[in-house]
Order: sequence, then C-alpha cells, then structure tokens
Amino acid sequence: MTKKMREALTGYALVSPWIIGFILFMAYPIYYSVYLSLHKVTISADGIVTEYTKGDNYKYAFLSDPEFVEKLLLFVKSAIGMIPIIIVFSMLVALLINQPIRMKGLFRAIFFLPVVITSGEVVNELFSQGATAIPLVEKYGIIEIIKDNLSPAWSSPIISLIQQLILILWFSGVQILIFLAGLQKVNKQVYEAASIDGASPWVSFWKVTLPAIKPFIAVNMIYTTVDLFTNSFSDVIELIKENMFNLTTGFGYATAIAWIYFGVIFVFLLLILLLFRNNDDVNVRPKRRRA
Repeated sequence: MTKKMREALTGYALVSPWIIGFILFMAYPIYYSVYLSLHKVTISADGIVTEYTKGDNYKYAFLSDPEFVEKLLLFVKSAIGMIPIIIVFSMLVALLINQPIRMKGLFRAIFFLPVVITSGEVVNELFSQGATAIPLVEKYGIIEIIKDNLSPAWSSPIISLIQQLILILWFSGVQILIFLAGLQKVNKQVYEAASIDGASPWVSFWKVTLPAIKPFIAVNMIYTTVDLFTNSFSDVIELIKENMFNLTTGFGYATAIAWIYFGVIFVFLLLILLLFRNNDDVNVRPKRRRA
C-alpha cells in the first residue's frame, strides 16, 4: 500500500463517524422535508395525510403570500448591514484585547458571556423590556429623520438595524475569539521588521495584520451569516413557525418557505466564498514581467 493510499484511508476513517451519523440521522429528515414541501400536509386522526401539489407551495410563497417576500427582503437588507458591523466591531475589540494588557482572560469572558446567556427566551424578554434600545436614538429623533429622508424600502432595514444594534454587539463574542486566535498567530518578528523599515502602526495594520487574518475574516463572515439567519429574532423563522400550525397552509407550505430561506443562506455563503477565493487568486497570481 502506497503512502497516498494510507493517508486517504486515514482521512476516510476520521470522517467516517460524521458520514455514518449523517446517513443515519440527517439524510432521511432532509429528504422527507423536501418531500413535504411538494405536498399539502394535513394532520388528521389517522396520521399525516399528504396531497401532491407539484410546486404550488413555492409559487404561493412568491406570488400570493403577502408577508413572506416582504419579510425575507427586509431581513436580507438588515443582514447586509449587520454583518459588516459585527465583523468590524469584533476585529477592533480583538485588536484591543491583543495588546499587552493585564486581565486579558477577564475581558474575553466579558465579551463572550452574552453568547452564553442570550438564549431565545432571554432575548425576547430583553426586547419586551426595551433593554436593547439606544436612548440617544430616541432622544434626538434619529429614526424620524431616517423615515423623512429615505424611501420605505431602505428606511425599514436601517431602522431595524439601529434598533437591534445593542443585540448585534452582544452576538460578537465568538467572532472576537476567532479574530484573537488569528492575531496571536501573526509572527511578532514581522512587526519588528516593519517597524525598523519605518512603518507606522496604521501601515502595519493594513500591510501585515489585515492580510494575515484574512482567512479568519472569511470564517467570521460565514459564522455570522449562519448565526444571524438562524437566530430566534429572524422574522422569517417566526413566519415559518406560524405557518406550521396554520390550518390553511400547514407543514407543507412552512417546509417550502424554509427551503427557500435555506437557499438564500446558501447564496450568501457562496458569495462570501467566491469573494475571498477571488481575492486569494489575485494575490497569489504572479505578475507578468514586461519584455
């Protein structure tokens, strides 16, 4: 047996528990959810009754449902604004914690603590009590200014972003730890060499730090996208739950809009991967010398 074959067998052996678990516990539920999305599902005394409707559930979601498309577009616009804020905030905090200061572990725990305690019920209770509101926004009428100067298509996601700003910062704990791990992997000798060459801290950040943690930016963007779209405060997820127990639509339609929602998440992740892949290809592509 060659070395390449041994390495391949070792790799298959390591991933085999995941493959077996996926086949046993996930493959059939995924297939059954796709099956339900193409049927009208009725729960009766005799059990689950399905009636094949082709793609009527998907057509109804885009052409007849007055809420789904509106809430989906609103949440997508909000996510486009949330993701950069979370990435930038977590990067800044990681840069500050990475400095030679005392009690680094305490600061890590403080920023990560909201990730542990903010479960779905806790977040809903905080929303109901107004703990996530920003007093300055209400004091100076910023929301009214946005409504008066922007169209409803853009004012709604921006207002939603402002109202959830505190909550967004709470969900930056994991990203901070990921960035911190990336920053600690950067060789300090590179900074020393840049300092000897006369590079300022600002130049060192753009020329040394940012290229070194670019893979971690991609990881954080993927994690943040999944975290936002699958969080309990998503209006689309609430709409899916409502349709599950709706006698008119039911499980079939709820499953269909859930798959549409998954498709949107998949497109987001694919765009992120393509963005960072293209940047890496440009960086590693050798420059042609002029004759």
